[in-house]
Amino acid sequence: MEALLVNKIKNKEELEKAFAIRRKVFVDEQNCPPELEWENEEESVHFLAELNGTACGACRWRKTDLGYKLERFAVLKEFRGKRIGQALMAAALADLPDDARYIYLNAQLHALPLYARFGFIAEGEQFEEAGIQHFKMVKKS
Repeated sequence: MEALLVNKIKNKEELEKAFAIRRKVFVDEQNCPPELEWENEEESVHFLAELNGTACGACRWRKTDLGYKLERFAVLKEFRGKRIGQALMAAALADLPDDARYIYLNAQLHALPLYARFGFIAEGEQFEEAGIQHFKMVKKS
């Protein structure tokens, strides 16, 4: 049986693993400009997913002027389809403060169904961010 663990990042070594995953997914695979990828790191709470001890996914949340924003969900290509994105989302949501009322994210189109499973609803017009089409989604339930 495969062992999937998602933990809040506690040290620089784990953070580097998360950054390597994000670099591979966003910069290398999706051609996002690197300077857009590395923003707001210090004020974010980061998570690392490991499958059988191998780092395979990452995400983060941070408090903004609007509320709590979930960001940078990334799963390495060879690990997709193994519910790692769901595990990351569940861990990030469970970690938010009890008073988190407004929870939102900017979703790439292919990820809309994943976020919808967790009660997020698309709002507003489709938009481009880092050359990729997105919808803002807000948690409703």
